[in-house]
Amino acid sequence: MLTGFLGIDSIRVNVDCKDWKGAVKAGCELLLKKGYIESSYEEAIIKNHMTIGPYMVVAPQIMLAHARPEDGAKEISLSLITLKNAIVFGNETNDPVKLIITLATTNGQEHLKLLESLMELLSNEADVKNIMQAQTVSEVESIIKKYK
Repeated sequence: MLTGFLGIDSIRVNVDCKDWKGAVKAGCELLLKKGYIESSYEEAIIKNHMTIGPYMVVAPQIMLAHARPEDGAKEISLSLITLKNAIVFGNETNDPVKLIITLATTNGQEHLKLLESLMELLSNEADVKNIMQAQTVSEVESIIKKYK
């Protein structure tokens, strides 16, 4: 399932960002370029983080960036970036963040199978660690291929 959404054009490694907003923008940029989200989707993620807090930092070093479908999601899609330097998002338990997965869905039900595959990946500590340490997109892609 993940391989259909996380191809070479939706993965970046060692992205250099100055702050959490830049990191969110870097993850969204890959989906914006493909026309899968509107810029309002990125803005909603940032706004949600500022108003609700860092709830999207779902596990140690991992952020699952997302907003509501009506905030500008045009197609079910994912992007994955690793950060060159981990960034603090304000989550005392799970900071700093090294891996950002940006998820866009067009309705509340369509993405459940995708989330199931994604959670399977995120539950595998060895694969997550290898993704965070990957130096090339190909390394990440080879890990993702295990999650059909």
